[in-house]
Amino acid sequence: MSSNYKLGITKPFPCNYLPEQEERLLIAVDEILHERDHYGWLMQQGFRRSGNDIYRPHCIACHACQSLRVLVQDFIPSKSQKRLLKRNERFNVKLSKEVKESYYPLYEQYINTIHSDGSMFPASKEQFQSFTDNEITQQHYIEIWHDEVLISVAITDDIPNALSAVYTFYHPNYRKHGLGVYSILQQIEITSQLKRQFLYLGYQIEGCSKMNYKNRYFPHQILAENQWQTVNK
Repeated sequence: MSSNYKLGITKPFPCNYLPEQEERLLIAVDEILHERDHYGWLMQQGFRRSGNDIYRPHCIACHACQSLRVLVQDFIPSKSQKRLLKRNERFNVKLSKEVKESYYPLYEQYINTIHSDGSMFPASKEQFQSFTDNEITQQHYIEIWHDEVLISVAITDDIPNALSAVYTFYHPNYRKHGLGVYSILQQIEITSQLKRQFLYLGYQIEGCSKMNYKNRYFPHQILAENQWQTVNK
């Protein structure tokens, strides 16, 4: 694809992940980029989306944010991941392509219970819609059920040759079941079933405890110095 597209750069602002750091974003401004094929190409360059905004960290003195994607066709779960899959065998996984009314109450309970000390508290429908509403690409909603109870939803973008994890929320009563990890394992499985090559997990940030969990799925690739580098266990 051509690289002659209109991009913008934000002014520096306080970093959301690393204390005492400033953050700056490169924004895909050109409207032609706001569709599935171009977005897939942008993700190969380290971009992600928030709602209809497509961005990439573009900080002057920091390169802590590294885009990470799992090589799903070669993925081998670790011993702890295998144990988690075994422990959660009773759960059922379903795939939906549309938002259901049952999603928001679960999301609200998740934010207001588990993230009551975070910037997203209190939950709102407008906030929820920022994850589910976009004009760029279609989405899959990976549901996890315990009998008749919906306990988790993973919002996942569908892009060429890949899926991209957007946001996962789950029932607070099931926190001990490791539903965050379990949802990623299910996203990997579904990506493989769809015969895609990658599952994008967003930015791995070693210095941030909330953002340094994504490098536990092998093999994966990180984007460093504009090159995808494969990391085997």
